[in-house]
Amino acid sequence: QVQLVESGGGLVQPGGSLRLSCAASGSISGSMFRRYTMDWYRQAPGKQREWVASIMSGGSTTYADFVKGRFAISRDYAKNTVYLQMNGLKQEDTAVYYCTNRGSWGQGTQVTVSS
Repeated sequence: QVQLVESGGGLVQPGGSLRLSCAASGSISGSMFRRYTMDWYRQAPGKQREWVASIMSGGSTTYADFVKGRFAISRDYAKNTVYLQMNGLKQEDTAVYYCTNRGSWGQGTQVTVSS
């Protein structure tokens, strides 16, 4: 069983930046992690969870239109960790952010964008 733990959330002003991390642990080897497609999702209060970005096993990335040009997903194979660099944050980016390997989900990390 793979455990995913997100971190890096917090309170930031509009226009600011945050970097979220998602660390994978448990019954997982580096070669296993390398094969996972990893996704970031988010869920704002009163709204459904929505997909934000994905990074494939080979490193290719895709983004939801509402974060293109502002967010960047990356991964560190040595650390079994996926990142979400968020720049140009807007109030509408406020949400709990989750990572998943399409099997397990993390507990989420809160991002609040407010002046």
